[in-house]
Formats: sequence, C-alpha cells, structure tokens
Amino acid sequence: MTDMLQRGQSWLSAKLTKHASRPVVYQREEVSVELPATIGKSEYEQDDGEGVITRAQVRDFLINTKDLLSSEIATWPRRGDRILETDGDTTFVYELMSIGNEPPWRYSDPFRIKLRIHTKLVDTIS
Repeated sequence: MTDMLQRGQSWLSAKLTKHASRPVVYQREEVSVELPATIGKSEYEQDDGEGVITRAQVRDFLINTKDLLSSEIATWPRRGDRILETDGDTTFVYELMSIGNEPPWRYSDPFRIKLRIHTKLVDTIS
C-alpha cells in the first residue's frame, strides 16, 4: 500500500518523464538500450588534501529505476557505463562518474522512483 506522498511522487515522476525528458542510449559494454531521461546537474566540492577546494559540476541523467532495471541492462548503474545523448547532428558521450567518495548514482526521491546518474563528457561525435 502506498501513501499519499508516494502516489504524488509517482504522478510527478510520470509527468516529468512524459513532458521533460528526451531519449538517450544507456550503454554497458556491448549492450545498449534507449531510455527516457530528464537532464539535470549536481554541483560538488572536492578538497585536494592540501586545503585547495575545487568546485565542479556534473551532468546528471534522471532515469526511472524500473526502466533501467527492467531493460537489457537489468542492474544498477556502475562506473564505466556510458550515456549517449544526441542533439541535432551531434552525439555527446557521457561516462558515469563518482562524486567524491559517493557512487555514480543516487536515488532522486525518497521513494526510489528515479535514479540520478552522475556523468562527465568524454567524447563528442559529429
């Protein structure tokens, strides 16, 4: 049984996917699947151990947990996976990355409906 907040989050997630997402290709080695993703960003700070703090920003892809786990990928995101995003005639290739000591993804909501996947741009194909 779900509570009102979880139903509301599910509704909001469905609207976000329907109205604010684009198709991307999620790739792990030889396996590729097309999934809808909403584009986001995460900002973080990293201390180099010498007292120098670097601020950076990564591109996030918000993907429905069910979509990824029920696809041919069928497991959680991991470093080394890639996401290909095409804009016009250009395909941007992003690789999953960790932010600091955290994994390359986290849940985007308290009900684990969407994954927030952190990436960095590694290639551009025209």
